Amino acid sequence: MEKIGLKNENILRLEIVDEKGNDTGEYIEFDLEDIELPFKYQEIIERIKKSKQKLKNQFNIIEKKQDHKGKKLMSSNEELKLKALTDFYKEQEEIYDMFLGKNGVRKLLNGRNLRWTTLKEIDELIEKQIAPKLDITMDKITKKIKEKYSSEKEENVLE
Repeated sequence: MEKIGLKNENILRLEIVDEKGNDTGEYIEFDLEDIELPFKYQEIIERIKKSKQKLKNQFNIIEKKQDHKGKKLMSSNEELKLKALTDFYKEQEEIYDMFLGKNGVRKLLNGRNLRWTTLKEIDELIEKQIAPKLDITMDKITKKIKEKYSSEKEENVLE
């Protein structure tokens, strides 16, 4: 039986290492010819801002509530803030995974829990290591498209 398949070119594959620099065996991939990738990047930036503002608003509302002793160690307002923060982290993970791929955040965390400092680390990784490579490839994609369609005969163009 014959086999067929498409080439897997222009894939940016980033191997994930732990805090000591050891290979974890995990990786994230980006199809550098995916024309929706810049839109995904733009979308996560917008959604992250909205999510942070939502958390800030929730904290402001909670702080205005009458606080009283909770069921266990924390006060009722502290419990509400913790719940809001937990929901925020889940939402952040979903947002980043839109761009990093399925379980991208979990792979980067390498068994750690998501927290404020790891969100900043992920932002830096995207901004300094991934996004610059995507900008370069968008130029390449545009150039390839222009080359492909400029070489076709004019008679194939609909008028």
